[in-house]
Amino acid sequence: MWTGGDRKKKEEEKKEHACGWKTGDEGTLQSSPPNFKQHVTEQSRLSDRMSRRLTRTYQLYSRTSGKHVQVLANKRVNANGDDGAVHGRKTHYIMTSQKTSKLEVETDSFGSRVRIKGVKTGYYICMNKRGKLIGKRKGRGKDCIFTEIVLENNYTALQNAKYEGWYMAFTRKGRPRKASKTKQHQREAHFMKRLPRGHLLSDRRPFDVLPLPVPVQPLSRRTKHSHHQRSGGR
Repeated sequence: MWTGGDRKKKEEEKKEHACGWKTGDEGTLQSSPPNFKQHVTEQSRLSDRMSRRLTRTYQLYSRTSGKHVQVLANKRVNANGDDGAVHGRKTHYIMTSQKTSKLEVETDSFGSRVRIKGVKTGYYICMNKRGKLIGKRKGRGKDCIFTEIVLENNYTALQNAKYEGWYMAFTRKGRPRKASKTKQHQREAHFMKRLPRGHLLSDRRPFDVLPLPVPVQPLSRRTKHSHHQRSGGR
């Protein structure tokens, strides 16, 4: 059974814990150091509804398939998209594949959480409870949010925000791999951000050629004397 002194001591400990203070050895109150890692983790999990969203347009190159992630009109997601503008003859498949491989990436929070949408189809890349990648018209849910993780080999892994430990991954044939069987270190879950081929050349403006300045020769004593005579000694 608790005595009156034990209850009083327990209540004081609760108050100190709530205020972020703890009692030292000599009975003095000391402030506990803030847990910044926990604060950053909690803030990164929250969606930012106040700030303007930043959007970027690029492609996601799959390390295993050698092609790019794309969202098709039938809401299927694969990694068989071609890279940007293809020189030479263009078939209907290549033209369609170029357009569907362009992705619009929206920031969701102060951390590295993003939403990924196909530019051509307008579908967001989402993940269902079975670990399958699907396209959705509205990507507000956590199943449509991915956390970008930059790896030591400079590739990027995309972990789903709702199903932690499940990653976006594709096989060598570009088919989606079941997310429950994916790991961060696997090649199937490694991607590289790339601009479409020819994108830089079309958007880059040429440098203006500026004429070189004419060098000014210093006046010699004879030149100064003749110039003084022409000006009438002024």
